[in-house]
Amino acid sequence: MKELAIRAFSGAIYVALLIGSLYSQMSTVVLIGLFGFICLTEFSRLINLKSIAQYLIYFIIYVSFWYICVYSSNSIIADEAIEILLVITVFVNLILIKDLFTSRKIPLFKYKRHIVTAFYLSSGFVFMLLVANFKSEFTPLLLLGGFMLVWINDSAAYLVGKNFGKQKLFPSISPKKTVEGFLGGLFFACISSYFIAFYTDTLGFTSWLILAIIVSVFGTFGDLIESKFKRQAGAKDSGTIMPGHGGLLDRLDSIIFAAPFIYLFLRILKYVS
Repeated sequence: MKELAIRAFSGAIYVALLIGSLYSQMSTVVLIGLFGFICLTEFSRLINLKSIAQYLIYFIIYVSFWYICVYSSNSIIADEAIEILLVITVFVNLILIKDLFTSRKIPLFKYKRHIVTAFYLSSGFVFMLLVANFKSEFTPLLLLGGFMLVWINDSAAYLVGKNFGKQKLFPSISPKKTVEGFLGGLFFACISSYFIAFYTDTLGFTSWLILAIIVSVFGTFGDLIESKFKRQAGAKDSGTIMPGHGGLLDRLDSIIFAAPFIYLFLRILKYVS
């Protein structure tokens, strides 16, 4: 009971900080940036990257795209810079998905460690920031909707998997995840997309439904990939900053991986609408 109370308390603080930060653009920028720094520290420990280079890269990428999305007056150059980062990030993430299926261990030679920290982890936080400032406007409800889909998907996947799960999804990486749990998470995320569309008044139901599918699929990939990194490192959790939960990366792995794909869909939606 005590452990459950600690877990609930630390989780409540995390959610309160996140939702509270969305009331102003600057607080959102600061909190996402701080979350990124903490997750980068935890991830560097997992992949045994002992360097300061990844922190400099993260700072440069994050601050640069914060300036681009908030202050840049040249929309053409800003769009081109974002598109270049998006293409590289999606490509790196697809390679990580490939490694998930084809490699017993994710190859982590020297340069790949820096590439992964820059274009898997650091870029994930940049795209959270870009979602929260879509079309150069402060759009915090888009980001909050993405987080809500992740929370609903994860909670439903856990409950359905625990009570009805039979077929393992990826037993070599995450023995507790089941196909039934994944489908349950996807189903309830899709159902919740209607209410998110109705109460946030940001996108139509169809768009939020597609986002629910994107978040469920790529969020699950993000969770599995982080689990594989932890398994390779021989670690149960990415850190200890959240009592009862582990590390901050353990809580954000799904949205980190899904954020570039959320932003990609929003850009496609912008061009076709």
